[in-house]
Amino acid sequence: MSTTSGRPPERTIWSVSELSRRLSAALEERFPTVWVEGEISNFKVYGSGHAYFTLKDETAQLRAVLFRNRMRRIRFEPADGLHVLAFGAIELYPQRGEYQLVVELLEPRGLGALQLAFEQLKERLGREGLFDGARKRALPRFPRKIGIVTSPRGAALHDMLRVIGRRFGEIHVVVAPARVQGDGAAAEVAQGIRELNALGGVDVIVIGRGGGSLEDLWAFNDEMLARTIAASKIPVISAVGHEVDFTIADFVADLRAATPSQAAELVVREKRAVAESVGELRGRLVRAMARRLDAQRHRFDAVRERRVLTDPQRPLRELTRRLDEASARLPRAARSALRHAAHRVELATRDLKARNPVARTRQDRRRLDDLSGRLDRALARGVDRCRHRLVGVVGRLDSLSPLAVLGRGYSLTLTASGQIVRSVRQVEVGDEVGVMLHEGRLAARVTERKERDERPQV
Repeated sequence: MSTTSGRPPERTIWSVSELSRRLSAALEERFPTVWVEGEISNFKVYGSGHAYFTLKDETAQLRAVLFRNRMRRIRFEPADGLHVLAFGAIELYPQRGEYQLVVELLEPRGLGALQLAFEQLKERLGREGLFDGARKRALPRFPRKIGIVTSPRGAALHDMLRVIGRRFGEIHVVVAPARVQGDGAAAEVAQGIRELNALGGVDVIVIGRGGGSLEDLWAFNDEMLARTIAASKIPVISAVGHEVDFTIADFVADLRAATPSQAAELVVREKRAVAESVGELRGRLVRAMARRLDAQRHRFDAVRERRVLTDPQRPLRELTRRLDEASARLPRAARSALRHAAHRVELATRDLKARNPVARTRQDRRRLDDLSGRLDRALARGVDRCRHRLVGVVGRLDSLSPLAVLGRGYSLTLTASGQIVRSVRQVEVGDEVGVMLHEGRLAARVTERKERDERPQV
């Protein structure tokens, strides 16, 4: 076609939504369902129950989603690092312009899904301590009532009842019927355990079934059933499958039996063995009682030979003799007690007389008179001593008095201010001085002052 007009060719323009729809339809038509192998990473379960993760290999990655209704069908727990096979459809997510794999099935690569789920649950419950031997209880030695949780139509129940009937037919057996295979089987077994716990009087519970594949025994690998066994107040024996089969119930139960028949043998002792044990115990009891009777007989003989039994009057004679002695001692003791009491009365009388107020007053008056005389004499002696001391002091004062010196012809010279003149340097020529004599006083004037005392030679 000629383009001489110069107009560009007509363009086809798509909206984003239309292109997304076309691409989505092409993907669904080209890849309706696919199996994809890869490693899980960034696995996350949201509150809605949907899980989102990425499948990757060495060079590429693919977003994937596992919706809640499909998640319930997965036996194992997806986790980062697991190599898996995913089956589903490729869809385009138009809001983000991304394509993703909507997973319908998910299987572990190399290890079966059931086996992986078994190992994961076993590891998790083991970390919680549900397999610890310390929490497991011993079986009752002689159970009176046995509870069995199994299918009423299975061979396991008939095997257990046959063994129990052969070993000890009188034991009471209670059967809690439950499915042991398929969907809902684990819930029925757990309900049977709870019902037997609520019934009362049950001594031990056996859960089990015959052998089968891992899928057939899967009900006994249920986490809810495992926790029900652990919570049981009655000891639980797990007897699931054959000797080579192991389930989570085996690890949680108080005891594992290789087969249902062995469980019956473990829980019910053989009647003959019980009878023999009872007979042995009876013989031991008879021998013990015989030894006890012999010992008591010897004790009886020894007691019978005691003097108190051969001569019963002897204690009475001893008591009579003691009574006579006491009767003889009683008058003497009474007289001694009377004398002692009379002496105490006499002492008390003397004490009362001594404490008589009149007598005490007379005695105190005599003491007062005596003290008064002693005080007068002491005062007189004190006055005399003071008088003698005063005379002595007065004599010493007279001997030391300047007046006494003046009486011997000496005089005392005083300055005009009344100071005693001891040195010529205290006065000057012309100063007025006073001369104190023994009798009287003179007024004088200094006419001459000499530093030296020129006394005539005698």
